[in-house]
Amino acid sequence: MNSIADIRKDYKLRSFLEAEAASNPFLQFTEWWNDALASNIDEVNAMTLATVNAAGKPSARIVLLKGMSEKGYEFYTNYESHKAKEMAGNSNVALVFFWKELERQIRIEGIVNKASEDVSDIYFNSRPAESRIGAWSSPQSKIITSREILEDNVIANKKRFEGKEIARPSFWGGYIVEPVLFEFWQGRSSRLHDRIEYIKNENEWIKRRLAP
Repeated sequence: MNSIADIRKDYKLRSFLEAEAASNPFLQFTEWWNDALASNIDEVNAMTLATVNAAGKPSARIVLLKGMSEKGYEFYTNYESHKAKEMAGNSNVALVFFWKELERQIRIEGIVNKASEDVSDIYFNSRPAESRIGAWSSPQSKIITSREILEDNVIANKKRFEGKEIARPSFWGGYIVEPVLFEFWQGRSSRLHDRIEYIKNENEWIKRRLAP
């Protein structure tokens, strides 16, 4: 291999035709999600979250899907993080799932809103104690001078909550992305991929094929 340009893979595993696509994109997502679970993909719930700041500058990072329904796709973070501040200023976001083992990608565009406090409490209380302490201990996205600051915060918070319930901090909780667009991408040979898009039109989903 002489250059980055020489890196390529020809996708031949599967196809995805209109006749195979569910009429409802949530059902189609669940079908592909179950395929991904059955494939034992490492961190199958990892997804890219893209946000936009007040100046129109995009940023993206990996977060973990923690719940899904026809209300939307759920994840958790610190409300004072960079992404949370961007979502507060612009609720338009995008998600991307990439399951290379299946040669599949799902792209979602939607509107993000905070989950209810009850929903956030339920998830927070399901986390291991160390992760709950971690949520209290990290001033996420803020500049810190050393790793020792985090470690000292963990020690202090373990003492603070010793023998007590580790309650969810008010600055930490969930978000739900309500989709307005789905795109299901199946890799095909010679870069002639299958792309099926669903666009929401009021209460109806319109399904159509996109050229690769």
